[in-house]
Amino acid sequence: MLIKDSINKIMAVLEENYSLRVFEGRDPYRVLIRTILSQRTRDENTDQASKRLFSKYKNVKEVASADVVDLEELVRPAGFYHVKARRIKEVSQIILDEYQGIVPHTVEELLTLPGVGRKTANCLLVYGFGKPAICVDVHVHRISNRMGLVVTKNPDQTEVELMKIVPRKYWLEINDLLVQFGQTICKPISPLHEICPVSEFCKFYHDHSSF
Repeated sequence: MLIKDSINKIMAVLEENYSLRVFEGRDPYRVLIRTILSQRTRDENTDQASKRLFSKYKNVKEVASADVVDLEELVRPAGFYHVKARRIKEVSQIILDEYQGIVPHTVEELLTLPGVGRKTANCLLVYGFGKPAICVDVHVHRISNRMGLVVTKNPDQTEVELMKIVPRKYWLEINDLLVQFGQTICKPISPLHEICPVSEFCKFYHDHSSF
């Protein structure tokens, strides 16, 4: 079966099994800061740090003018809080000074911000602006390689290869669906093959068919 045919069928099955999160109405600035906080930590830690931060500081102007020690304490649950607090303060100041307080919405502009790589930029395009992009986090990178859709060594390579084979109509939703799939079934250790709805398309499953 051709890779593109497999992707169409995989996405159709995942759409049936998972509910897409709503993209409309999200504040791009909060999505950006949350994505920065999510680096090298778990989702629950990111949720807690983001909630603590925005319960006190409501917008880019307030975060930019906040005391960095206070920011560190608020984002502590996300880990690496010294670095992350300074980074979100610096990014916030740049957005105020260079973009009139409005988060830029192109990959090229976003990549000029401190601590913003391709994953963060693409996630912001998808979840902050509702613009088609392929956001490759650890789940998307792992699952794409495990299933045999790509053979890559890092998320940036995975993004490039997925852009070649994933129909554009799925770009907005592929991260959301694969993250949910990776959290519930296609886990890093001991994936749940016995209940996997897309095992027939999975190279890893067929290579270990003794399960």
